[in-house]
Amino acid sequence: MANSVIYGPVSSWRLGRSLGIDLLSTRVNTCSFDCVYCQLGKTAHPEMERKEFVSLDRLARELKKVEGVAADYATFSGMGEPSLASNLGEAIGLVKSALKLPVAVLTNSSLMPREEVRRELALADMIVAKVDAPNEELFGEINRPIGSQTLAEILKALQLFREEYRGKLALQMMFIEANRGCAADMAKIAEQLFPDEVQINTPLRPCGVSPLSPEEVAAIEPEFSHFQNVFTVYGALKPEVMPFDLAETLRRRPKL
Repeated sequence: MANSVIYGPVSSWRLGRSLGIDLLSTRVNTCSFDCVYCQLGKTAHPEMERKEFVSLDRLARELKKVEGVAADYATFSGMGEPSLASNLGEAIGLVKSALKLPVAVLTNSSLMPREEVRRELALADMIVAKVDAPNEELFGEINRPIGSQTLAEILKALQLFREEYRGKLALQMMFIEANRGCAADMAKIAEQLFPDEVQINTPLRPCGVSPLSPEEVAAIEPEFSHFQNVFTVYGALKPEVMPFDLAETLRRRPKL
């Protein structure tokens, strides 16, 4: 995927048939976090300052190649945090105009405290925002932020965004062994953010940590039962389309 601006469409358990837009398109992952579960590995290019990675002219040329493609969403994701792209807002408008598809953005929420980022994200039809920890200690352990941002600042910004945003807000929560026992506290955070949808995830692609088992994820789900729309990765994915041999990965997981 490196250096590709557009990829897919790919099958997404959250978004159906998703056409990927990588507005970073860097050879290595460029991100404001260094999450322990990132499928791209350790963040090779840590970054907190927004800049232009892909010009709108280049994006327009690439979009012409996929006009008419069948997809449920055009999704800004890829080799890092999409909101690091300083032209994200303009790019969302360009994609909407060129493809006539609803636009989603997958964000780690790290730049939400910046007003201009919230304003640009609000142009998308759907935002999938990540919150993986109930406290600052686990935030540092799981997400390993590059800058000085705190979980409290991010949650406050997400609340502001929810008040302003008229699109669909999905809250993605990645559960691993470190935060498996925090489901109740995570659900309380979700209650404060009023998401349209809660996505309970665990890392099903090879990475630095092991996924939770289907049984462990099923034990987490009841904490979110009062939300109208709750989806889990195991509930959404069919066994035949799992991204790798899950049974083997779970078998190798260290016993704690």
